[in-house]
Amino acid sequence: MLAEQRAERILKELAQRRAATVTDLCQVTGASEATIRRDLNTLAKQGKLNKVHGGAVLTGGEFHSEELDMATKRGLFTQEKDRAAQYAAGLVGDDDVVFLDAGTTILRMAEHLPASKALFLTNSIECACRLMERNLRTCVLGGTLKAGTMALIGAETLTALQRYNFTKAFLGVNGITITQGFTTPDPEEAAVKALAANRAQSVYVLADSSKFGQVTAAVMFPIEAACVITDRLPDPQYRNYTDIREV
Repeated sequence: MLAEQRAERILKELAQRRAATVTDLCQVTGASEATIRRDLNTLAKQGKLNKVHGGAVLTGGEFHSEELDMATKRGLFTQEKDRAAQYAAGLVGDDDVVFLDAGTTILRMAEHLPASKALFLTNSIECACRLMERNLRTCVLGGTLKAGTMALIGAETLTALQRYNFTKAFLGVNGITITQGFTTPDPEEAAVKALAANRAQSVYVLADSSKFGQVTAAVMFPIEAACVITDRLPDPQYRNYTDIREV
């Protein structure tokens, strides 16, 4: 496949999926990883995509009605997510009652948590398993299990949340803008995140820099309702509205 054909196929894949890992693009083009990385560098210089650790994402702020699959999300922004996860884990103390959701960066956070007397509550089956592997006190909320993210959602989850108060809540997000606030594609997941935030003294959103300027269907809460832990702030204007911590 010629370079022009690969570029066209890469851009077509991104148009359909919004983001893709290097491995994904190798599969659809038949090219090696080294070749794909060179192609991504070229297309990024042309302003046709944003090259990130592990792959590429579309440029520009857009409205997104669908969520990326977990496999794709896990493969993107791996270094940025890990820095945010390590920082967030360091915020947890022995006296905390902590809510963790099913975001991919939150899952990484669970891997960095030190030994602690803190109590952790989560609506994520995978997060609960990682917490238990670290011998941390863990409670899992009930509810309907969502395929793909393995998150518990629905009326039963919301009812269970109402029985707790949290000192800290750590949440994943799909989009951040000043006017629309924090958003995620699934209204039921948004409802869980919103209630958890409402019952927490301190709310932290873990988000890589690509989430800024993006909007998805369901509003979680306004921009001023949470501190954002991120790798890089693309627009300093956000600092006028909430606490931004670049790590």
